[in-house]
Amino acid sequence: MPVLPELVRSAPKAELHVHIEGTLEPELAFALAARNAVDLGWSDAAALRQAYAFGDLQSFLDLYYACTRVLCTAADFRDLMLAYLARAAADGVVYAEIFFDPQVHAERGVALGTVLDGLCAGLELGRSVHGVEGTLILCFLRHLSEAEAFATLAEARPHLDRIAGFGLDSGERGNPPARFERVFAACRALGKPVVAHAGEEGPAEYVSDALDRLGALRIDHGVRAIDDPLLVQRLVRHGIPLTVCPLSNVRLQVTPELHRNPLQALLDAGVAVTLNSDDPAYFGGYLNANLEAVHQAFDWPLATWQQVLGNAFRASFRPAHWQQARLEHLARHFARA
Repeated sequence: MPVLPELVRSAPKAELHVHIEGTLEPELAFALAARNAVDLGWSDAAALRQAYAFGDLQSFLDLYYACTRVLCTAADFRDLMLAYLARAAADGVVYAEIFFDPQVHAERGVALGTVLDGLCAGLELGRSVHGVEGTLILCFLRHLSEAEAFATLAEARPHLDRIAGFGLDSGERGNPPARFERVFAACRALGKPVVAHAGEEGPAEYVSDALDRLGALRIDHGVRAIDDPLLVQRLVRHGIPLTVCPLSNVRLQVTPELHRNPLQALLDAGVAVTLNSDDPAYFGGYLNANLEAVHQAFDWPLATWQQVLGNAFRASFRPAHWQQARLEHLARHFARA
């Protein structure tokens, strides 16, 4: 079985699809539960980890939302962010655009300002301690109403300097992008880029709708786009990136085996595929674990790895000169081969 080359393992990387709440490891969950006097419902971290047997996206989300109950204070969110950034840095991540779900916490009375205070404190410390830059993308939960999304957007307005963009996540089934067309128009009017989860459990049509009705500049997951050849051509023609999450796709039964994941076909067609960890505490590993799994499934040459890792820098919401500097750094790294 092919082993991920060390040149890839140690390469500088960007991660564009990671949910900070999905980086909550069981050990930290129990530490925060003790800090905040929250009963998680499992006896210990080992028992919680054994519960990570998901039949679909919803079974994962049920457990995911239950675990977020331990996140109560700014210090909790700071510690969560620092723990992720330490693991990201170990995998060579130098930049991350990180999703967070304020509506999950608002239901428990945790204000958006508290969430942002903690996450931003963690980002600042992580930059100095681990050398990882990061920005935050606020996601709306698509299983909630448009009115609730507008209420969250209103709460976010005083904090726009700490929010790099807006996204849409949670379960796709029965929750098409069109439900949030007006919300995303308001987000774009604020001058913020928008992204959307689409084409994971939902059909290729949801990818098209995320582009046409939400104005998404990047599609999170998007693997079902392969079912519509004209949509694939559109993704290539307009350079629309997909943030594919290989281990997540397997753990949630999007594709039963990684070698059957359409990411290879999408890449061969010329789509700007990027690789990401999604909810790594739940799905079997952080970024390099996903890269390792992809290499075992597809045995890519170094040139393909340089292209895919470069896609992530190019797909980021950073200025062109910043992207170019990182791409040159990446090229120098691969030139050592």
